[in-house]
Amino acid sequence: MGFDADLNACAALVEQGDADRFTATMASPVSARRILFPLYAFNIEVSRAPWVTQEPMIAEMRLQWWRDALEEIAESRPVRRHEVVTPLAGFLTPDQARALDGLIDARRWDIGADPFEDEAEMWRYLQATTGTLLWTAAQALGAAPAEQAAFLKTTRAVALANWLQALPELEARGKRPMHDGRPETLAALAKTALRDLKAQSALGRASRLALLSGWRARHILKTTARQPGRVARGALVTPALQRSLTLIRARLTRRI
Repeated sequence: MGFDADLNACAALVEQGDADRFTATMASPVSARRILFPLYAFNIEVSRAPWVTQEPMIAEMRLQWWRDALEEIAESRPVRRHEVVTPLAGFLTPDQARALDGLIDARRWDIGADPFEDEAEMWRYLQATTGTLLWTAAQALGAAPAEQAAFLKTTRAVALANWLQALPELEARGKRPMHDGRPETLAALAKTALRDLKAQSALGRASRLALLSGWRARHILKTTARQPGRVARGALVTPALQRSLTLIRARLTRRI
């Protein structure tokens, strides 16, 4: 069965705004794509909101629009017509909608330029954003509640890998994304995150499918652990052939 106009629009948003997640979703079953594309499109729209304007108030208003849309879903009220909100309303539970509201609230940090107070605050941000997004995906795909702790430990690694990739651009935009960005600190964080990836061995099929979007995490973390200076240079690049082989391996073994 083909996608409707909304799902096609969500897929196009992800293709343009998040190449890794688009590639991973296209490697997933069609039934999973109907969930993953709207969620990832939502994440793109929310993550863009603080960056499309220099006015903090306008950024807050953009984020509030999405919070209002999620509130409609959470309270089972009539939901506004929108190419991303409409498909989300088709599968999100009230609790999942409220969880995604927490993701939006965390994104308010992106509006300003203040650094995180400490490493713990950085981790709270990463878990509230990447962790919440991927756990919502896992739940919607049928993950068991008992898997949440192991799943969120695994997403710590995925979130850190994504964050390491984003650091140069964030700094170029005037952000101070690391409490301590010394190479030795980045290497230590990457080594710890690689150990966190071991938690995925306790996860079932739905959880592993939701984690497929983190298919490059292990390579990025290994590179950072060995050569942390590549982070500042924006040189955490995976060669094209290795990218393809890494995704194939992740899809076949169901391990990132």
